[in-house]
Amino acid sequence: MNFVLENWYLIVLALASGGLLAWPVVSGGGAGGLSATQAVQLINREKAVVIDVCEAAEFAAGHASGAKNVPLSKFREQLPLTVKNKSVPLVLVCARGMRARRAVGMARQLGYDKAQALTGGMHAWREANMPVEKA
Repeated sequence: MNFVLENWYLIVLALASGGLLAWPVVSGGGAGGLSATQAVQLINREKAVVIDVCEAAEFAAGHASGAKNVPLSKFREQLPLTVKNKSVPLVLVCARGMRARRAVGMARQLGYDKAQALTGGMHAWREANMPVEKA
């Protein structure tokens, strides 16, 4: 008991670091992302639609092969016009994955329950040597 009282700060530090390590899992940040390989499997097996949420200039510079451009700034308006079937899986992509994760939340609010973000975005896509198109 004396050890606990004299070293309380070490116990607090251990609990805090454990909490920080567990936070992504608890908050859902660690779930729902796809690797480039998982995305390709989803595209091939379940006919997933790839939606690039980058702005037009970024999209023209390079995007996943077959991707459709729906910029995040116009996402709520354009997604229902671009993908009419809400039961089809969506793979959302941006440069590094941050905007795509935000787009997943928006897509789910619109009724696209099978929307998932590509973890690492186009950077990860290129690193995995997946096909890239330029417009």
